[in-house]
Amino acid sequence: MRNETEMFDLILNTAREDSRILAVYMNGSRTNKNATKDIFQDYDIVYVVDEVEPFIKDRLWIDRFGERLYMQYPEEHSGLSSDEFQCYGWLIQFTDGNRLDLHVESVEHARENITKDRLCEILLDKTNVLPPMDLSTDQDHWVKRPSQFQFLCACNEFWWCLNNVAKGLWREEMVYAQDMVNYLIRKQLLKVLSWKVGIITDFSVSIGKSGKYMNRWLTEVEWNEYLSTYFSADLEEGWEAVIRMCHLFDQTARYVGDTLGYEYNEAEGKSSLNFLEHVRRLPKDAKEIY
Repeated sequence: MRNETEMFDLILNTAREDSRILAVYMNGSRTNKNATKDIFQDYDIVYVVDEVEPFIKDRLWIDRFGERLYMQYPEEHSGLSSDEFQCYGWLIQFTDGNRLDLHVESVEHARENITKDRLCEILLDKTNVLPPMDLSTDQDHWVKRPSQFQFLCACNEFWWCLNNVAKGLWREEMVYAQDMVNYLIRKQLLKVLSWKVGIITDFSVSIGKSGKYMNRWLTEVEWNEYLSTYFSADLEEGWEAVIRMCHLFDQTARYVGDTLGYEYNEAEGKSSLNFLEHVRRLPKDAKEIY
């Protein structure tokens, strides 16, 4: 596997040797000092050029980066549009294990967008086509303090959507129940847990994509409790995991509400959890819910 020095030499020498490439910048986890460093980190690289189209038409120019295991042209998945000649990408998995997410971007497009992502780091600028950048930071991704309205909406969404989980598990429709859990109520649990992390850190950190860094600030007990809310296709395991999820949500929402001085609708949560437990006890031949 080529090491970091070899990869950066290849990336930068390609830019130096190709007069069409005016600048190079990087974004993603490699510019984030708070990201975990490991062998799976991508190289998220952007070449800034006068014209994007010649790079799109030359299907062989990326061969110089190494032997490919497989790859994707993301812009072509949704059909090419007028923006293809402003920014175009090659997502490449190499046979040596490295991954390069490479984009070629017009000068106009780069100037318009680079300052919107403070995790960008300029690696090379031959003719000063890019604006100056501050040191990269993940501040744009820090947990944001919720308003009272946002807090109440998250709580209501969690407790309301729980009824869909209840009927899905009772019907033994595990695929539906899993969707309701992971695409609806889990998102709200993740929100309140992130707000707890925000409170602990004075809203000065990012919890990472999908909350993968929350264990840095939650207690070991809290983190394991969160992990225990994931479940397989086993029905009883599903019921137990969802009930644990409810207790974790309630406990966390109370903490967030109390700390931020926000009202928390405890009666709503209690009623929703009671309904879930009632549905769990319903016999399979039940003709009425109550």
